[in-house]
Amino acid sequence: MYKNEILEEIHKYREEYASSFNYDLNAIFNDLRKKQIAHGHKVVKLPIKRRSNKSLHPTQTESVSPLA
Repeated sequence: MYKNEILEEIHKYREEYASSFNYDLNAIFNDLRKKQIAHGHKVVKLPIKRRSNKSLHPTQTESVSPLA
C-alpha cells in the first residue's frame, strides 16, 4: 500500500490532539471555537440544510435487461 508521509503526519497530529482532550468531542469543539474566536476572522454561518423525506430513488422503477 502507498504511504503518504503528509497524511501520516496529519493523522498523528489529529490523534495527539484528540487524545489531549481524552477524545471528548465537546472539549475539542470548545477548544476549536476558542481558537477560531482568538483568530479574529469573520466566520460565515450558513443555514442548516434540511433533507426531505422523499426517497433518493425514483418512484417508478425501470426494467433493465441484463443483456442491454
